[in-house]
This record gives sequence, structure tokens and C-alpha cells, in this order.
Amino acid sequence: MENSKNYHDEQNNINTLRMREVLDTLPPFCKQFFRGIQEYTSSRTRLAYAYDIRVFFEYIQKNNPACSKMEICDFDLPILDKVKKEDIEEYMEYITLYEKDGKQYTNNERGKKRKLAALRSFYNYFFCAEKITTNPAALVPLPKQHEKEIIRLDIDEVAILLDQVEDGTKLTKNQKRYHEKTKIRDVALLTLLLGTGIRVSECVGIDINDVDFKNSGIKIRRKGGYETVVYFGDEVEEALHDYLEKRHHMIPMEGHENALFLSLQNRRITVRAVENLVKKYASNVTSLKKITPHKLRSTYGTTLYQETGDIYLVADVLGHKDVNTTRKHYAVQEENRRRQAAKAVKLRENL
Repeated sequence: MENSKNYHDEQNNINTLRMREVLDTLPPFCKQFFRGIQEYTSSRTRLAYAYDIRVFFEYIQKNNPACSKMEICDFDLPILDKVKKEDIEEYMEYITLYEKDGKQYTNNERGKKRKLAALRSFYNYFFCAEKITTNPAALVPLPKQHEKEIIRLDIDEVAILLDQVEDGTKLTKNQKRYHEKTKIRDVALLTLLLGTGIRVSECVGIDINDVDFKNSGIKIRRKGGYETVVYFGDEVEEALHDYLEKRHHMIPMEGHENALFLSLQNRRITVRAVENLVKKYASNVTSLKKITPHKLRSTYGTTLYQETGDIYLVADVLGHKDVNTTRKHYAVQEENRRRQAAKAVKLRENL
């Protein structure tokens, strides 16, 4: 229907409105930066940058005597040239643990790296535009990030998880009340995540007409906004067919008519709802692994790499722009394959 909302456009609209609210709390010259990066960043990335840059200005206001009596929105562009490398280093230490409005905030290596990356981009933009004469953010190295071990489900755990979604035997009494209503949807949703490796944000954005059973493909929108088709096997096809039989009898809320996966309120299911249902079922499968939708993606990527040995294929299917991202995540599997190579070549036949 024409009035049905496109999920991705709706998210962009929400981010745009939030962005305007944040910009109202920032110095006016920040608008120039965000206009400048609009063509090659997503609305979600720009919003994250805006939040991070606001934290920086709040720090400057709080810790620089010359700025403490000024409102952040009254800061002018020359203030950037007054910030030195040491100031940014102290800021990086500050964001490890800080308090705002009575609430404590912390940043691990990943969070600190993201905030410095935002600041680097911010300074670099004005420096390259010759609006400022210094670029102290470029002098501060990005925090070293220790690689985390990839957590994924073993093949037997995948089977147990899907069985659990179907029968719900280990669910609580309250959870079982809703299980009969949602199990066909949940089986389809988790089978799709496990069988294609798509991101949860890509999954919730799927519309009914994005599913093409003739070619066994689903059109999705990747991070960065480009569209592509991912292909699925027989198990995913069967689970989707079962769900769509039920879905066609559901009456969606206005504006959600095209959404593939609906909530109990007959609205497009949200990312948070998918995260919660994965957590609900996975907690009954393994107590040693914290399973999230992203771990289901890692499970698919690992299995695909083990079966094909083609890191470029895995990168393409998972939607990684840089194959080095994929290689970094699946380096353990590459190491095991190299070990196997040592035993694969015989120099002399055994006598």
C-alpha cells in the first residue's frame, strides 16, 4: 500500500529530527561540518558523531576557564585552534569515566576509539578547509583495540536453539503464554538470521515484497544505504513459507502493512525486540556464551568460511566493504587452515 512506511526512510527521518535537536545544543559552525560529510556518511553515523562531539564541547566548557562562562552554542570556530594535543589526551582520559546529570558514563577501548575518530574527522574537515591552522586531534593516536574472541554457536547448539524456538519447553510460564502466538514468526526470523548472516537492522527492514521465492533471494539494505540481494537455502525457504501463511491473515497497524516481521502489536518488529527474543531463547541453550543477533551472524560467517575457504565470498555475503575486516574476524579459521596445509603436501612417499 502507498501509505506504508519504508523502514529505512523512516529511520533516516527519525535520525534527521534527532540531529536537529542535537545541533541546537552545539556551536553554529558545526552545521557546516555535518553538511560537508553528508554525501558519504549515513544519518546514523552523523548522529553518533554529533553526540560524541557534544561530549567534547561539554568537556571543554567544564575544564577550560576561558569557556566555563560561555554557553556551548556561543562558541566560535577559533576556539578549535586554542585546543592543544595535551587537551585532547586529557579528554580521552576523562571519557573513561565521567558524570553528567547525576549519571555515570564509561567508555571502553571501542568507545574511546569512536569518539576520537569523530573528533579527528571534525578537526580534519575544518583544517582541510583552511578554517583553522592546527589539527591536534590528528596528533593523538587511536587507542589500541584488543581483538575479542569470536563467540558463535556450534552446529549442535544451532539445532538446539531452533528446537527450543519450536517447542519452547524451557520457557517460563509467562513466556509460554505468548509462545504459541509468536513461535512460527520466531522460527522464521532466527532461521533467516542463521541461514543468511544478515544484520538484525537489515532483517527488521525487510518488506514482504522483498522476498523472491522464485530466485531464493531477499532484497535488503546494507549499512551505508545500498541495496543488495542475499540468497537463502531450503530451510530458510520452508520457515519463511510457514510464517507467510500466518502473516497473510494478520491485520497490520496503519503504516506497517508491508513489513515482513510484525510484533504482537502488529507493528514492524524492532531491533530491540529481536535482540530480546534471541536472548530469551539462547539463554536456555548455553549458559557459557552470551548470544546476540550479531553472534548468529558470526555463526553463519564461520560456517560459510569453514565450508568454502573463500574469505572474499564471506566478505561479500556479509556485506563487509573491506575484506580485511572479514579476515580479522576469521583469522583463527585461517590459522587452522594454514596448519592443515603443512600436512597436506608430502615430499616423499613413505617406504
